[in-house]
Amino acid sequence: MSSPRIALIHATPVAIDPIVRTFKQLWPEARTTNLLDDSLAEDLAAEGKLTDRMIERFVTLARYARDCGADAILFTCSAFGPAIETARRALTIPVLKPNEAMLEEALAAGPRIGLIATFEPSIPALVAELEETARRRNMKIEVETRAVPLALLALHDGRAEEHDRMIAAAAEEVGDCDALILGQFSMASAAEVIAPRPGRKVLTSPVSAVLQLQRMLNA
Repeated sequence: MSSPRIALIHATPVAIDPIVRTFKQLWPEARTTNLLDDSLAEDLAAEGKLTDRMIERFVTLARYARDCGADAILFTCSAFGPAIETARRALTIPVLKPNEAMLEEALAAGPRIGLIATFEPSIPALVAELEETARRRNMKIEVETRAVPLALLALHDGRAEEHDRMIAAAAEEVGDCDALILGQFSMASAAEVIAPRPGRKVLTSPVSAVLQLQRMLNA
């Protein structure tokens, strides 16, 4: 499949540029389309949990993308894992959760995981997904988390350099670990300013996800 059509479904506009840019860098042959429902994150924060109605919206979005000719779907919103899993079961084309490829890479690096997120409600879902992935590998893991909500506000205000600096500071707080996960697609740019530490792998969702989709569709 030389030029697959990949539907990218977003809950925030700041996730769009990082993943589109990564596709252009790593898999320029892929044709990407973008669907944005920026009420999803707001509704999740207001509800405090995923509701049946919210989950059904994910299935509707996925079916719409498929009906528009998508060969695969990548969701970029990391707080909605169970909803994305429901959408995946409803379709026959590949549907990828935003962080699953990255989490596999993290666990391959070792059991000590640092996790930084700028959208705090995504942390419980990410930790649960990490722990479930570790259970499948019969691994015991240690996860240290940091939430940096002010960085997300800075990014929305157009202060990208400040956003990256805040995440880099949080990475210093986390310190040594086998893998440091940047939990939102919108955080990818911060990887370049995080000070390297021996033995610590810094992982971003866009790179891991694009490479995983490429492997799946070229298999």
